[in-house]
Amino acid sequence: MEPPVSPVLFSLFLFFGMLTLLEAGRRFGLMRRSRESEGERSNLGPVEGAVFALFGLLMAFTFSGAASRFNEKRMLIAEEANTIETAYLRLHLVPESAPKIQDLFREYLDSRLKTYRLLPDMKAASLEMVNSKKLQEEIWTESVAATRVKSAHPAAAWVLLPALNSMIDIMTTRTSALQVHPPRIIFALLFALGLICSLLAGYRMSAGKHRSWLHILGFTVITVIVVYVILDAEYPRAGLIHLETADQVLVDVRATMK
Repeated sequence: MEPPVSPVLFSLFLFFGMLTLLEAGRRFGLMRRSRESEGERSNLGPVEGAVFALFGLLMAFTFSGAASRFNEKRMLIAEEANTIETAYLRLHLVPESAPKIQDLFREYLDSRLKTYRLLPDMKAASLEMVNSKKLQEEIWTESVAATRVKSAHPAAAWVLLPALNSMIDIMTTRTSALQVHPPRIIFALLFALGLICSLLAGYRMSAGKHRSWLHILGFTVITVIVVYVILDAEYPRAGLIHLETADQVLVDVRATMK
């Protein structure tokens, strides 16, 4: 869940790196300008186009993957809220043991909310997950015993236990989703291609007599913003993008457990 590098730090390094490589490319182009014919310059177009196309594709696929995983995390929050609420409601099938198990449910949901408030600190969140696991075991043990009591509904075991199983499974699914990210080499490649494209763009800009700060800053700022959004969406809760709004469904379920 924790990004390899802070999105803000990554973006700042990329911003200043791109500015530096743009200027380096321009100066290198000015040095070679007198020894380079117009035909040689035009032959560089396909190479530059291929590199920029590769950079654009990498950004597009990385952005698409980050957005998809972000949406998946939001949907898993709603799914967990549904499974917990369903299991909680089915405790009415075991009226004699329901109050004790309901208390465990409240503790469990409080633990789940605490886990996600601790993110992106995975170490602290993992410790709270251990507590959640213990509460799961207690809920399961008490529920199994409750379904065997004479006052329980005849279908209690058939209805309640599968709901609890789904509640336990979704915790594992959400925990796994926290660890699913592109290999770090992808972000390194994104950074490197951004610098290479800046070098090529600066070399091409050497044809002009003066620097165009509009184009320099436009290209740099837009690229950096897109890369920052990719990282922020890939690692929500670590930057400006958060999931507190999505977590509200769990808070609402907790409020109904009176």
